[in-house]
Amino acid sequence: MASECTAYRDSKGGLHSSPERATLEDLAGVLGRVGDEGGMTGGVARMIFDKRAEIERVFAEHDHMIEAAPPAAIEPGHHIRAVN
Repeated sequence: MASECTAYRDSKGGLHSSPERATLEDLAGVLGRVGDEGGMTGGVARMIFDKRAEIERVFAEHDHMIEAAPPAAIEPGHHIRAVN
């Protein structure tokens, strides 16, 4: 008998049983191949997913430092140099 189911599509069109699995697949795609034959990609994607709040906090702090720095302190490529 046919039945209805819910699936979640990743950015490449693959179907997954949960939003988390679809997101992990998208993260793995963004990361590309990590390690020999790409075997570490799934684990790295999982770590990023699990530590999302901490990672977002680090980037927010970085963005704040960049915004707060005087324009002369930021060289091309966003490298910070000391200003006396």
